[in-house]
Amino acid sequence: MISPEERLPVEGSRPWAVARRVLTAILLVGLLLCSSVLLFYTFWNCGPRPCETPVCLDLRDHYLASGNTSVAPCTDFFSFACGRAKGTNNSFQELAKRNKNRLRRILEAQNSPHPGSGEEKAFQFYNSCMDTRAIEAAGAGPLRQVIEELGGWRISGNWTSLNFNRMLRLLMSQYGHFPFFRAYLGPHPAFPHTPVIQIDQPEFDVPLKQDQEQKIYAQIYREYLTYLSQLGTLLGGDPNKVQQHASLSISITSQLFQFLRPLEQRQAQGKLFQMVTIDQLKEMAPAIDWLSCLQATFTPMSLSPSQLLMVHDLEYLKNMSQLVEDLLLKDRDFLQSHMILGLVGTLSPALDSQFQEARRKLSQKLRELTEQPPMPARPRWMKCVEETGTFFQPTLAALFVREAFGPSTRSAVAQLRVEMGASEWTLKPELAQQEYSDIQLGPSFLQSVLSCVRSLRARIVQSFLRPFPPHRWQVSPWEVNAYYSISDHVVVFPAGLLQPPFFHPDYPRAVNFGAAGSIMAHELLHIFYELLLPGGCLDCDTHALQEALLCLERHYAAFPLPNGTSFNNSLTFLENAADAGGLAIALQAYNKRLLWHHGETVLPNLDLTPQQIFFRSYAQVMCREPSPKDFHDTHSPPQLRVHGPLSSTPAFARHFRCPPGALLNPSSHCQLW
Repeated sequence: MISPEERLPVEGSRPWAVARRVLTAILLVGLLLCSSVLLFYTFWNCGPRPCETPVCLDLRDHYLASGNTSVAPCTDFFSFACGRAKGTNNSFQELAKRNKNRLRRILEAQNSPHPGSGEEKAFQFYNSCMDTRAIEAAGAGPLRQVIEELGGWRISGNWTSLNFNRMLRLLMSQYGHFPFFRAYLGPHPAFPHTPVIQIDQPEFDVPLKQDQEQKIYAQIYREYLTYLSQLGTLLGGDPNKVQQHASLSISITSQLFQFLRPLEQRQAQGKLFQMVTIDQLKEMAPAIDWLSCLQATFTPMSLSPSQLLMVHDLEYLKNMSQLVEDLLLKDRDFLQSHMILGLVGTLSPALDSQFQEARRKLSQKLRELTEQPPMPARPRWMKCVEETGTFFQPTLAALFVREAFGPSTRSAVAQLRVEMGASEWTLKPELAQQEYSDIQLGPSFLQSVLSCVRSLRARIVQSFLRPFPPHRWQVSPWEVNAYYSISDHVVVFPAGLLQPPFFHPDYPRAVNFGAAGSIMAHELLHIFYELLLPGGCLDCDTHALQEALLCLERHYAAFPLPNGTSFNNSLTFLENAADAGGLAIALQAYNKRLLWHHGETVLPNLDLTPQQIFFRSYAQVMCREPSPKDFHDTHSPPQLRVHGPLSSTPAFARHFRCPPGALLNPSSHCQLW
């Protein structure tokens, strides 16, 4: 019998060598397999995981709905991100509408545990605005009552002879109507923490410039005459008498228009900010009782004849005063009608549908005649939300921030030294219960609006009489406008902008840095605008700076623009520089974040890497239709705001594998920041 030991191959024999090689091979294969499994496991757990939370899935769907992935990203990234066949979505408008919808839900929920509080009054005001049945039933009655309080007018009912300054004082202080000039309290241009009463040109509803093309002027005149005549008729006036008074009212407006001087002209002549006392203004424009009108408007301020005012167009005020004096001598009754017709136009949004429809038709016709796109129709709830937000801003701000800007969002954005979310006072819970004791709601919606107008003005005056905060916010927390304050050197980023699709604590970091981060960096770069202007940076290498600026200008000029759009280099260049710099800074911040914090996620089923999602979210910010007629917008068209910065960023071409020479991978790049 052979023992087991005798059956084993002898060491050094041929069978043993074969066995050893087989065992070694099996061991190596096993180690390789284990290593592969370990590496796969490691990379699977350390690589970006898909974000499956509801907010991520909603964002994924939003990207799929707004983008057009059939377009090559290296050729037209704007269409890749924004160009669905149905048209280009406006991300900011969509977000603004969602924020207003949130306010609407808050107002309609009416969860106020404090009877008589500001919350309850805000809810009541919103409800009265939405109660169109009661507004229609009241008709023109509430407005007739206002006109009677002013002394009536000649074309309808009883009237008393015009006491011009008494009527002007009432219009300004009680009804918020300024027929001949604007008066408001604002910061001194040179000393931003010092309030000063400012007198400026009036705001006209209709552009009655006599230097317009004669045909256009005549058409505008006819439309405005039809509108004013309809207002007078709705108030019970005799149609023939109404048309006569309306025609002379238009003549007064047209003459006032001729006295206006463009802002650029006044600025060039050094006459945009002129300090005068009330007494001095009385001598130069004597038709107005400046002291009594301003004292009534800016109570509880105590004014004297030596009170300094900031005047923005002194020549206009002189000419306006002379016109008023002439009218008081020759056409006193028509001057009274002109003032009342202007008031009716101001108050028409708070009246029944007949007044509002007349206003809508006038606006539509004027936009057609001046070649402006039609204004989209707005639902009633949106108008009521906006008015409630205007009159009860502290209360709605506190309620909005409480719901939309929670601790997780504040923590996620706390790294940047900018004012974000809302001003500090908005975060105080007691503001939601502010009582607004001076607001008396009812019995009609018009009377509620007028009470709110007076209360708002009093609060504005009181706020300027208190010690100034480090920065006085210029927007409400639910708005989507970030801005840089030159005087206070602060960037403001409201809570309304820190919302999907631009920001959410649960989003992949690439989304937050690409969208909200680039907007923040853009606004921060406004601080350095003066460095880009000639002589703005004495310590800079002027030659290198000018070369970089010229490079950027040539770079943007090479891009084709959509049909019908254009831009002015002198107005848009600084914004272009901030766009390019904002993207570069946001990308640097994102890459730095990735180095120190692991666990990045991606949006599922988009087949985009984190870096590609960063650029996709940046472009999403710019999604909107070009505005060929918007001369006040200093930004480039949206397509250029995407392609200009991306083509200046080598990382974009690298991550999207753009071939050399592609539109968004040019042979040379500009580096300004």
